[in-house]
Amino acid sequence: MRDTMVKINDRYEFPLQLDLDRDDGKYLAPDADRSIRNLYTLHSVLVHSGGVHGGHYYAFIRPTLADQWYKFDDERVTKEDTKKAFEEQYGGEEELPQINPGFNNTPFKFTKYSNAYMLVYIRESDKEKIMCNVDEKDIAEHLRIRLKKEQEEKEHKKKEKAEAHLYTIIKIARDEDLKEQTGKDIYFDLVDHEKVRSFRIQKQLPFSTFKEEVAKEYGIPVQFQRFWLWAKRQNHTYRPNRPLNPHEEMQSVGQLREISNKAQNAELKLFLEVEFGLDLQPLPPPEKSKEDILLFFKLYNPEKEVLCFVGRLFVKALGKPSDILRKLTEMAGFTPDEEIELYEEIKFEPNVMCEHIDKKLTFRASQLEDGDIVCFQKSPKADSGTQVRYPDIPSFLEYVHNRQVVHFRSLEKPKDDEFCLELSKLHTYDDVVERVARQLGLDDPAKIRLTSHNCYSQQPKPQPIRYQGVEHLLDMLVHYNQTSDILYYEVLDIPLPELQFLKTLKVAFHHATKEEVVIHSIRLPKNSTIADVIIDLKTKVDLSSPTAELRVLEVFYHKIYKIFPLHEKIENINDQYWTLRAEEVPEEEKNPSQHDRLIHVYHFTKDPLQNQQIQNFGDPFFLAICEGETLAEVKGRIQRKLQVPDEEFSKWKFAFISMNRPDYLQDSDVVSARFQRRDVYGAWEQYLGLEHTDTAPKRAYTANQDSVQALHCCQTVFL
Repeated sequence: MRDTMVKINDRYEFPLQLDLDRDDGKYLAPDADRSIRNLYTLHSVLVHSGGVHGGHYYAFIRPTLADQWYKFDDERVTKEDTKKAFEEQYGGEEELPQINPGFNNTPFKFTKYSNAYMLVYIRESDKEKIMCNVDEKDIAEHLRIRLKKEQEEKEHKKKEKAEAHLYTIIKIARDEDLKEQTGKDIYFDLVDHEKVRSFRIQKQLPFSTFKEEVAKEYGIPVQFQRFWLWAKRQNHTYRPNRPLNPHEEMQSVGQLREISNKAQNAELKLFLEVEFGLDLQPLPPPEKSKEDILLFFKLYNPEKEVLCFVGRLFVKALGKPSDILRKLTEMAGFTPDEEIELYEEIKFEPNVMCEHIDKKLTFRASQLEDGDIVCFQKSPKADSGTQVRYPDIPSFLEYVHNRQVVHFRSLEKPKDDEFCLELSKLHTYDDVVERVARQLGLDDPAKIRLTSHNCYSQQPKPQPIRYQGVEHLLDMLVHYNQTSDILYYEVLDIPLPELQFLKTLKVAFHHATKEEVVIHSIRLPKNSTIADVIIDLKTKVDLSSPTAELRVLEVFYHKIYKIFPLHEKIENINDQYWTLRAEEVPEEEKNPSQHDRLIHVYHFTKDPLQNQQIQNFGDPFFLAICEGETLAEVKGRIQRKLQVPDEEFSKWKFAFISMNRPDYLQDSDVVSARFQRRDVYGAWEQYLGLEHTDTAPKRAYTANQDSVQALHCCQTVFL
């Protein structure tokens, strides 16, 4: 009836005891053992709450078949009475308690969407064997191990939570972490603290004791360790700020955390500085004066587009980059005479800031301080002849900051990724369509039309992106406060700039005699009228006669809402949610007398799940009725028009329906007497209803451009 999956919530009773021997065992299989008494007792009821597309499961169980039922709802187990576990799971309808019981008002009923889904019965003769006590050895070993492990983890987490206020999390970043992460996990700043080694330390523990634990973990003796505090700067970058002094290292972990973090974060973030000699053995940390600046260095390779961390150095505030060039070439593995360029990585939000460092100025004059990052590379050579996409560090960091992998999907298959392109958020509209056209092997990028993604419905947005209607790729991907990585594309038969001056309408043409309905795409200038649509349509369809007149209707959910006047402009007609239907005007409607009446006729059925609410279906139509014409006469014309066999037509009921309330008619009733001369609510709210089961085969829809299913999808989304 509905051409879709539904969940049946009708009342369906089941017994506490199920006797399969009744009626000479007609419910048993032919090869069933008849020597056993097949009397079963209900053990458990699995309940589904919700509809066909989602819901929740829970169970009522009698673990020992005693009278006491238990409800198992995820991790919550509660005692329940028999009525709740048994009778209330039959489904059907339930009455709401009356607010004013003294008044003679009809109780309100509603469908119960929680009902039995699966029943478990146990044969009485086998219940002692099945319902025996279960001890630990009856549970499979792998389950025992798993349950024990889960319980231990639960206890551990519970204990951790209860004692959380007694501990501090210390996160230690080392040179190894910087090397591992830079150019892989991160490109900006130095480290992601979520991916470094964490220590859970009691707050009252002296920091010196914690250093001993670090020595055990990393094999670095305490005297060779120096720890730096990290600081969040005003530009939102995170850099090592200063080393701990001897007085601070004498304090407890808890006191040190409070010193380092004004935001009262539970974590203490530290950088572990360790120096190594030529023999790779640790050395004591060098003395650090106010004139010494700790800088971190990243190396960029333009040919390979690779950025990596290569080390750190102490430099003198009044020294110059030229003083350390030899050390930098050693770090990079360059020849000593290689020319290099230096840049300071300053920030990356909201925009990248990476400035060239003048090698002639002192570090202090360049405003460099502890924790700053210097990126360097070979000086680009004008005559090298090598073409690279990002020749210097600022352009590479700009690219990394704005790059975006976009998943492109054909608008005809909106669920499937067709291909991915790595683009820049700063790419213009023309850049994006040019890349898509190149991917598709299309000569004219103007024939590409893009549609943005709705992050909430996970569907394409209803309206495509206008030609050059957005500045950058980022504008195409942002939907309210979310950013998507999906775009939909379609290849047009004419360039988009030309198409935007045209209006495309999908019109479903209903032939006068054939069952087939064909969807036609009518493309006309926006200032065209419905008359122009009809002229164009006549060149594409088969008419019953060359002089046949056409009209265009607006149909929505099996009701006719409007006959479009010929002079109406098409620019503002919305065919996305409403179906535009074209049909021939029947001869009987062309020359009506003053007493004739054109009425709406709709098919309907009553939904047993929705309090007998009227549900329209099928194709609505107009019918011209005469003054004094009885229902019997109207029925004869309807049967001939719809070509319904007598046997089926005899089951149909006819009703005058106003505001969704049916008033059933007898054959002798005069139909025109029911319809008012003036449309009070709109013609579609007063109609002749044909009540019958929707057993007719679905119409064969043929689409010239788009399938009719797309229209139905749009209607569903609208609702």
